[in-house]
Amino acid sequence: MPVDTPTTSSASSSARRGTAAPDGSRPPSRWRVYGPLGLSLLPLALLLQASFYGRHVRPSADEWCFIPVVRDDGIWGLVDKFYSLDNGRLGNGVLVGAYAKFPVAGHQWYGPVSGVLMLALLWALTVALLRASGTRAPRGVPLLVAGMVTAVFLFATTNTYKTFYWPAASVSHTLAPVLCAAVAIPLLRARGRRARIAALAVAAGAGVFMGTLSEEASVVSLVVLGTTVLFAPMIFAERIVKAVRIWSLAGMAGIAVGTLLLVTSPGSRNRRDRFDAESVSMLAPESLWGSLRGYVEILGTVFGTWQYLGAVAAGVLLGLLAREGAGRARSLFAPARELPLLGLGAAAFLIAGYLCTVITYPVFGDRVVTTERTWNDYLLMYVLLLVAAGAVLGRRLRDRGPVTAFAAAGGALLCALTVVGLMAPLAGLGDRMEVRAERWDRQDASLKAASARGEKVMPYTPTGVARMKEPFGRQGKLKWPAQCVADYYHLEKVTYAPPPEAR
Repeated sequence: MPVDTPTTSSASSSARRGTAAPDGSRPPSRWRVYGPLGLSLLPLALLLQASFYGRHVRPSADEWCFIPVVRDDGIWGLVDKFYSLDNGRLGNGVLVGAYAKFPVAGHQWYGPVSGVLMLALLWALTVALLRASGTRAPRGVPLLVAGMVTAVFLFATTNTYKTFYWPAASVSHTLAPVLCAAVAIPLLRARGRRARIAALAVAAGAGVFMGTLSEEASVVSLVVLGTTVLFAPMIFAERIVKAVRIWSLAGMAGIAVGTLLLVTSPGSRNRRDRFDAESVSMLAPESLWGSLRGYVEILGTVFGTWQYLGAVAAGVLLGLLAREGAGRARSLFAPARELPLLGLGAAAFLIAGYLCTVITYPVFGDRVVTTERTWNDYLLMYVLLLVAAGAVLGRRLRDRGPVTAFAAAGGALLCALTVVGLMAPLAGLGDRMEVRAERWDRQDASLKAASARGEKVMPYTPTGVARMKEPFGRQGKLKWPAQCVADYYHLEKVTYAPPPEAR
C-alpha cells in the first residue's frame, strides 16, 4: 500500500535532518515512521498471550456431541447431521467439523489460528480501505488499527472464553462477522471489469455460505448491504455507484439463497418444532418488547465498557498520521461527509443489533442479556465505527501544532492502557482454564482406562469454566450432554459424581 516514507537517499537524509525533501514535501518524522509499528506490538502481545492460554482449552457443551459424530462418520457426517436433524447450518457444519476432526488439539489450536486469521483479514481490509480512498499512511498504522480492533473485539467482551476460546460459538458469532467484512476486500481492490466480476462472484458465494453459517451475521450483512444500496451516492464516487449497488445486491441474493437452504432444511424444521413449543413468535408484541428491553440492557453493558475506547484511540492515530496521496483523485469514495456517514453507520449498527436480538429472543428469552456470544455479530460493526469516529477526530486535529502532539500522545497512551487493561482479566481466565484442563485431563484418562477395561457405566464430575455448560449442571439436575460424553468414551452411560468440594 502507499506509505508516507522517503524513497531516495536525499529524502532519507532530509528525514534525518528534519528539513524539506527536494520535491518540497516535508518528510515524515521518526515517530510517524516507527512509532505506530512499535505501538502495534502491544495488541500483538495480547493476542500472543491469549494464544498461549489456548493450550488449556478442552471440549465442552455442544462439542461433546460433535466429536463422536466426526470420529465415526467424518466431517460430512456432521454436515449431514446438522442439515437433516439439528439446525440446517451447512456452512457451520463444515467449519465445526474441521476442528472437531482433531478432538482436543483442534480445540487448543482453534483460538490461535482463528485469532491470526481475523487479524490478517482486518489488516488487509484496513490496507484496502486506505488504498481505495487514495490515502497514504506509515507502514505500521494499518497493523496498529487492525491489532487494536482485534484486541477489543475479542477481549473487551464480558465473556472472552465464549468469544475466543469456544470454537462452536466463535465459528458462528466471532469469526463469521470478520469473514463478512473481509468480503469487501476484492471490491475495494478491483481495478477493471474482470476484477469486479470476480468481486461479484465472491460476494454471491460468500453470501450463500454465510446464510448457512450464521443467521445473526447474515442479518447484520443484509442491513449493511441494504444501507449501501440505498445510500451508495452518499458514500461512493459517482463512477462506481452502479457497480457497488450490483455488488451489494449480489451479496444480498447470496444470503437469501443460503438462508432459504437453511430454513427449508429438515434440521431447521426440527429446531423450530423444538423451540416453538416453548416460546412465542419473534414477531409477537411481547417478544418484540422483550427484545428491545434486552437490547437496551446489552447496549448499556457495551457502552459502559471503557476498553472499547482503544478503538477510538487507534482511529485518532490513523486520522493524525494519514495523508491524502497522489491517488486521491481516483478515490472510490465520495467527498467526505464525515458526520452524516457516521450517523448512517450508527443507525445501521443500532438496527442490526436490535434485529439480531429479535431473532435470538425466542430461543433465549431474557437470557439474551447474558448470552454474550450472540452480541459479537454486530459488535464488530460497533468497533469499526469507533475507529472511524476516532479517525474523523484525528483528521480534524491534524496540523494544529501542540494540539496535534497532545492528541497523538493521548491516543498512544490510551492504546497502551487498553491493552494493559485487557491483559489482567485474560491472565485470570488463563489460570481458571488451566485448573479446568488439569481436572479434565485426569478424568479423561480415567474414563478412557475404564472404557478399555470394558466398563459400561461410569461416574462423571462436571468440569466447568466461564459459565460453559457441562453434563449434570445445576448440581446434577441438568443431564445434557451426558449421553454425548458417554458416546465420546464408548460407554453406555455416565452418572453424576459431585466435585470433591460439593461432597
